[in-house]
Amino acid sequence: MDPVGQLPAALAPVWQAVHARLSSGLPVSRVRVGPLDSEQQTAVADLLGLAQFPGEYTNIALARLDETLREAVGAGAREVVARLVGPIGNRAEDRRTAAEARAGLWDWLDGHPVVTAQPALRSWTAGIRRAGLIESSIERTRLELERALRVLSELPATGVPLPVFADSVLDATHALDDGTRTANLVLKALTAIYDVPPPADAPERRALWERAGIADDELSSTVLAAGLRLPGDHVVGRILDACGDAGTAAVLTSQQLRGSRLTAAPSAVWVFENPSVLALALARFGRSCPPLVCTSGWPSSAGVALLKQLAKLGTVLYYHGDFDGDGLRIAANVVARTGAKPWRMTSADYLAAVADGPPTGRATPVPWDPELANHLAEQGKTVPEERVADRLLDEIIEHPISQPGAPRPNG
Repeated sequence: MDPVGQLPAALAPVWQAVHARLSSGLPVSRVRVGPLDSEQQTAVADLLGLAQFPGEYTNIALARLDETLREAVGAGAREVVARLVGPIGNRAEDRRTAAEARAGLWDWLDGHPVVTAQPALRSWTAGIRRAGLIESSIERTRLELERALRVLSELPATGVPLPVFADSVLDATHALDDGTRTANLVLKALTAIYDVPPPADAPERRALWERAGIADDELSSTVLAAGLRLPGDHVVGRILDACGDAGTAAVLTSQQLRGSRLTAAPSAVWVFENPSVLALALARFGRSCPPLVCTSGWPSSAGVALLKQLAKLGTVLYYHGDFDGDGLRIAANVVARTGAKPWRMTSADYLAAVADGPPTGRATPVPWDPELANHLAEQGKTVPEERVADRLLDEIIEHPISQPGAPRPNG
């Protein structure tokens, strides 16, 4: 017969209290037990050989309990409570392990390529950390974040409907439906990227998706180009040739880009943020305009599609934009999504051109020059792209990309 199993049932509060204290993972010398009813007090007094009842609450020295149990049943306190209550854990070690796992999760998120490429997302990751784990699960949290980051890596989209986009990226047409956790995470990230207030209702959420290239048609998303020639028997090439021969800018839609198979492209294309720079270039060069593309602020899905196709064909993309808060975020977005090289977008370039101008707004760091945002914050003045446009166009013409001394990324 097992002597441990014959211990009085009235001692159950003792075993529970000892088990809880030993499972803390901390050193234990005394255990507080209670509340105890009269029967339980009697059982404790009998077990420990006390001259009087211990009272409703009592402190038991673990060494004395251990000695008593070894004499009574041939097993110490740890073995007895493990057999009667269950395996003894180590909550302190569990907490350390959980803390290390959480830290590993946040380190993974902060170092994810989508985040490092667009530092504007740092406020999004900070909010996720403040919100804590999803359903108290590291695994579930990472799974949801991986899905959201996968979506962000494919935005802006190419003007496709949301269910079509969700199916192509997440293999589920309803994965980004209104109210889903993944959709909420992505929309919060987009508010950080575009530096806009969180959408308050369904129409504002749809507008934010549309800004990221999710739409019901391929005609509303367009991109401007000037001096760009793309040989081949396709509609994009014919439009660009006609506009180039006339010395005018071309407007390309997502539909036209999707329907054209590009097979050749210039060795270099210069990408600007503002349409006014293209207007200056066309006024100056006319039909001899070098190959330029304009994002018109935040790049549309058509703009990203064109730039990615050019990069795929081996074109080197040189990007320049405004030196202000939005301009830095736009630049980081273009660089991250298309592989473009920042051109004349360093701290030195900004400080050389800064003068009176409107406030810069909230500036976030960019990967290629971590101090640039600090300089904008210190100076507090915007350098619009138009201020340096003539100098940039001079550099394009004076130093062709095929010759030594070509425009340097961040040169």
